[in-house]
Amino acid sequence: MVQYQGAPLDTSFAALSDVTRRGVLEKLARADASITDLADQFHMTLTGMKKHVHVLEQAGLVTTEKV
Repeated sequence: MVQYQGAPLDTSFAALSDVTRRGVLEKLARADASITDLADQFHMTLTGMKKHVHVLEQAGLVTTEKV
C-alpha cells in the first residue's frame, strides 16, 4: 500500500521553491558557513538570512549550531 505523507514533502518543496534558499544549499553543500558569511554572499541582512536558514532547518535540509 502506498501512502502520501504530505507535510514533510510539502515543507521541503516549499523551502526549495525560493532561489535564495536553493543558493544557500548549494553553498553549504561545498562547505559549512556562518549566517554572517551567507548574508554577505547573498547581499542581505542577517535577519533576512536567518529567516531563510530557519525555513531550511524546519524542512530538515540543514542544521544550525550556535558557536
